[in-house]
Amino acid sequence: MTKTKHEVVDLKPENVTEDQLNKIQDQVKRINNFQLEVGIVETKKHALLHQIGSIQNEILETQEELKKEYGTADVNIETGQINYPENGEADKED
Repeated sequence: MTKTKHEVVDLKPENVTEDQLNKIQDQVKRINNFQLEVGIVETKKHALLHQIGSIQNEILETQEELKKEYGTADVNIETGQINYPENGEADKED
């Protein structure tokens, strides 16, 4: 009896289908776009936080001006009425 060698054929596909490839590429593209948008939003958020900080510094300066002129920085922002302390003393400097 003669032994014959059989060649082993690999039947595994080498590539995914065109539809599968398109689907994967679309998903990766969408993720990349969303990551880019998140980066843009985070950059804008960073700039806005700096603007808030600048305005807070302006408020502190304005409060100091009010304390010097009126003895208090306690002002009703709707009416402009100065709310002096009950005992008539000016706010203490911190």
